[in-house]
Amino acid sequence: MDLRLLIMMFLAFIFSMANVQAEKSDASYIIVNKQYNQLVYIENGNIVLQTKIATGRTKELTPEGLFTVTVKAKNPYYRKKDIPGGDPQNPLGSRWIGFNARNTDGRIYGLHGTNRPNSIGLYVSNGCIRLPKEALETLYDKVSSGTKVYITHSPKSMIQIAKDIGAL
Repeated sequence: MDLRLLIMMFLAFIFSMANVQAEKSDASYIIVNKQYNQLVYIENGNIVLQTKIATGRTKELTPEGLFTVTVKAKNPYYRKKDIPGGDPQNPLGSRWIGFNARNTDGRIYGLHGTNRPNSIGLYVSNGCIRLPKEALETLYDKVSSGTKVYITHSPKSMIQIAKDIGAL
């Protein structure tokens, strides 16, 4: 093949790629940044929800990585202290969104409400992620089994984290 023809084909390919734009992700992501105790929910490449949260008392308690929602429950039972769902003393609040961290089945680590709303924004949990009631109920209605959950501890903005993992 002639070298000039090869160069022209290469240049044509390069110029055609200049007009290609990255597609928005069609997946749903829950992104948690423990450094700022913030959560965003991204659906079809758009931020649908952003809220303050509470995470583990120590950095190690709330696991980091990419997980998947595996369980959802309304008015979850709190088995550690035998408190029924819906009871005002139940620390899990009105919803449970469990994910498969550390080889669990979504019944150990999760996003849930709280009976201590003043704890939102603090490092106080045993590893789960606490949300304000309204944000939790909105999130619960939007996510489904299989939604990705990405947890990190990063100085980056939520937008940059979302871009880094392909959610935006």
